[in-house]
Amino acid sequence: MNFDRTGIILYTLNYQACVTFYEEVLQLKKMFENDTLTCFEFGGAYLMVEIDDEYDGIQPERGRTTTCLRMNVSNVKALTDRLTAHQVEVDYQEHSWGTIAKFHDPDGNLCAFKDSEKFEKQMTDYQK
Repeated sequence: MNFDRTGIILYTLNYQACVTFYEEVLQLKKMFENDTLTCFEFGGAYLMVEIDDEYDGIQPERGRTTTCLRMNVSNVKALTDRLTAHQVEVDYQEHSWGTIAKFHDPDGNLCAFKDSEKFEKQMTDYQK
């Protein structure tokens, strides 16, 4: 499988503090941002710091998912179909900002495909 780009998503409850840390302390270059996420260059990949909108405040923090292995691809739907053919449960979502497909590896780690076209557009729009 060929990926157009790869990244790591860090889901955080302390969004602004994390953005400040990665931007000012580690001095990572910002690729783009919006109200709920900031994306930084991270070697040959990207680090996306994102507000954890799934944490309900009830479950113990240690049990919540805090990272996601992201793979940008040209056709999210085709890869979703491949996963489901292998009996992998996939949460396929289409949004105005792009298409994603979330799934777990055999060890329970969260992974996701994201459409490359919308991701690249986010970077281009930010740089204008």
